[in-house]
Amino acid sequence: MIKINVITNNVKWHNFIKRPNSYIDRQVKKINLKNKNFKKKIIYCTLLLSGPKEIKNLNKKFRKKDKTTDVLSFPFHSKEILKSKINKEKEIYLGDIIINLNKVNSKKNLKTFKYNFDKLWIHGLVHLFGHNHKKEKDFKTMQSIETSYLKSLV
Repeated sequence: MIKINVITNNVKWHNFIKRPNSYIDRQVKKINLKNKNFKKKIIYCTLLLSGPKEIKNLNKKFRKKDKTTDVLSFPFHSKEILKSKINKEKEIYLGDIIINLNKVNSKKNLKTFKYNFDKLWIHGLVHLFGHNHKKEKDFKTMQSIETSYLKSLV
């Protein structure tokens, strides 16, 4: 079962999602119902809801890129170590996801905003599972997993 701890560092998030913790809990519950892979495991991560300044500082500090971005993911384990842990351990910490409020498109339409937000945190989550999109093949794999998770939310 996937669990996500939500930290809201930018109060403007509440203008779009009143209770981010409850929202993410509901969305993750839908994914957990469809995804039987981790039924007997507790796989968790942290989702930080931030603004442009904070994510820019984190991007500069950890990725040496002095610019803002939409989502950052900081996996706690490599893909290989994570696979081993999933086979052996009951509880696994995946890492951290940070999302920039200013990069979630369609703030005028709440339904579209939430869909775009879901796309970003799911993208970050897939990174925490050890996937990346440096090569075309890897991009397609990631895209397939993300689409599967997004379909669970509908």
